[in-house]
Amino acid sequence: MSRPRIVIVGAGFAGYRTARTLSRLTRHQADIVLLNPTDYFLYLPLLPQVAAGILEPRRVSVSLSGTLPRVRLVLGEADGIDLDGRTVHYTDPEGGEGTLRYDRLVLAAGSVNKLLPIPGVAEHAHGFRGLPEALYLRDHVTRQVELAAAADDRAECAARCTFVVVGAGYTGTEVAAHGQMYTDAQVRRHPMRTGMRPRWMLLDVAERVLPEMDERLSRTAERVLRQRGVDVRMGTSVKEATHDGVLLTDGTTVDTRTLVWCVGVRPDPLVESLGLPMERGRLLVDPHLQVPGRPELFACGDVAAVPDLTKPGQYTPMTAQHAWRHGKVCAENVAASLGIGGQRRAYRHRDMGFVVDLGGAKAAANPLGVPMSGPAAGAVTRGYHLAAMPGNRVRVAADWLLDAVLPRQAVQLGLVRSWSVPLESASPEVARVPGRPDAGPAGSAGSAGGPGRTEPAEGRQGGEPAKARPGEEPAKGQPGGEPAKGQQGGEPAKGQPGGEPAKSQPGGEPAKAQPGGEPARKHPGRPGADGASGERHRTSESARPRPAHAPGTSRKAAEPSAAPKPSTGARRSEAPGGTRSSGRTRSPGAPAPTRSAGPPTDPGPEPPPNQPPPGPDIAPGPVKRTDGPAVEGDS
Repeated sequence: MSRPRIVIVGAGFAGYRTARTLSRLTRHQADIVLLNPTDYFLYLPLLPQVAAGILEPRRVSVSLSGTLPRVRLVLGEADGIDLDGRTVHYTDPEGGEGTLRYDRLVLAAGSVNKLLPIPGVAEHAHGFRGLPEALYLRDHVTRQVELAAAADDRAECAARCTFVVVGAGYTGTEVAAHGQMYTDAQVRRHPMRTGMRPRWMLLDVAERVLPEMDERLSRTAERVLRQRGVDVRMGTSVKEATHDGVLLTDGTTVDTRTLVWCVGVRPDPLVESLGLPMERGRLLVDPHLQVPGRPELFACGDVAAVPDLTKPGQYTPMTAQHAWRHGKVCAENVAASLGIGGQRRAYRHRDMGFVVDLGGAKAAANPLGVPMSGPAAGAVTRGYHLAAMPGNRVRVAADWLLDAVLPRQAVQLGLVRSWSVPLESASPEVARVPGRPDAGPAGSAGSAGGPGRTEPAEGRQGGEPAKARPGEEPAKGQPGGEPAKGQQGGEPAKGQPGGEPAKSQPGGEPAKAQPGGEPARKHPGRPGADGASGERHRTSESARPRPAHAPGTSRKAAEPSAAPKPSTGARRSEAPGGTRSSGRTRSPGAPAPTRSAGPPTDPGPEPPPNQPPPGPDIAPGPVKRTDGPAVEGDS
């Protein structure tokens, strides 16, 4: 008899705890499959310290395969669930598609950035839900301070050094607190104009900072922020966002190049497609975290509306503490439903308090209901995080120690661009890259230069020419660059009048596949073959294959593939030129990839009379002579 299969969608706080507990309870009595877009568990509470340069990104990333024994990791993002067929359809990071069968399904997909219908926010703001967004914010803030220090215009300097954070909850408060300390330390190395310093603004429609916490702790946090120079404005939010600044609800216009969106989160849209009862975007479950009427379906974390038994009529809030505890109860109930564990139990929690790290030795905390502030709260806060992290504790503690005795490294690496972390992304933990199925046009959400700037990908329409970088010479054959060989105004190609003699021409080297020459690699006359008219223009790796253009239009010849690759069973196909088509099929009427290509648009000059006619299509590799006795070099 085959073992039952348990599929867990998502490896956040709830999904990770579910997988870890099931691994301990089942002990090879069930197959556990974890579906997640990344191979790590992200400890979100320490993400502001990554953006501030205190912790390295890998410190808050816990390896899934290294900490979850007896759990099979499948990299991919769920995009469809067949409840009747008990299957989960997913797409992997390279565009391949797959299906997972399950006997028990646990939905723990987490949450994404919450959007509001405010003009310009989706185009010019960035969220703070994943490592790519934290890395982008760190680079962006560093770059703005460096540009402000070199700016001649005082207004431009002030705009670049103004950073607006919307949302005074846990995340927004910590981002503003750590950000102010980070930029203050940076300007000590890059002095700005007299009387100017970085300015951080914290906005929220609520009446006070941290409205979820005790009022005394809220006042403590606000006092620390104001002492550091953060401009705290409660009862105020953004009315409109533009490339050059924001318009606030009180009528004030603020010139800025940075808008960080920490308003809140919403459940992952995956659960909306199930057609099951919902509660404000969350899937309704019973106190046992089971979906009514679906005994094989469980949900926990931010996507589940779990009844709060301590407050009848209410649901548990979307916090990391609740998600972590959901995971343990959910795993025990899943095991019990399979007859592996003990009796199932209802979720009931006791408030253990909250902690907020304000940077340095400052924090606000209320462990077990005891309000604390100052260095004592800072020690409790960091001790709590070390105890709660499932891994990397020694490395995190070492980074904290180094930050206390060494200056921070204010360096921008440029690994994450603005358009790759759009605010409306359904997967904030994964940065968009050119060529991915979910990636829109490059630059649709701004650029690395600030909110709203667009940077098309290299080699694409409207983008930079291939192999051309800012400050470098344009690529040959591109607009503004040196003409390619064989083009008008360029160096004559081999075999052209005034050019170097081509192979097999009088005075030139013997051509490949000709008597006395090297074995041929490409058929003469094919695009990209030696001796073809003009040099082939190379497209960048990010450019997608395009259909052949009509005669007279610009054409970029793709590298022909040597031989078609067999299918791997992941619904992938190879496009002409060896570029993976990411699971997409060829449009009707498009020519199928073949080894023989048609003649080029410009066949070039006629060959001389003494040149032998071209032979048949020859595959790469040694060539065996058939027209006479073997000579040295034949195989």
